[in-house]
Amino acid sequence: MVAWDQVTHDDVVRAIQEYDRLGAEQFFSQHGFGASRSYELVWDKRHYPHKAILGTAYEFATGKRLAAGDFEGGKAGAVKVLGKLGFAVQPLT
Repeated sequence: MVAWDQVTHDDVVRAIQEYDRLGAEQFFSQHGFGASRSYELVWDKRHYPHKAILGTAYEFATGKRLAAGDFEGGKAGAVKVLGKLGFAVQPLT
């Protein structure tokens, strides 16, 4: 079970900034995730892979890297966690 209570809003913003700095391909390569298949995080009118951002935020917060299979990305998983932290997540269109 992943302890999401260690992840803060600022950790997620830091992961978003890392994604912006590296670009998608290098971000995925460095943090071990891929593109979203069902949802996306919307921040400052930009769209991000929600699960990759949350997993990277967890790594920043705890120093422990998660694999994509370590947690769910859907409504009961990453979408819910990001929503509690004040982020908008929407289905991919």
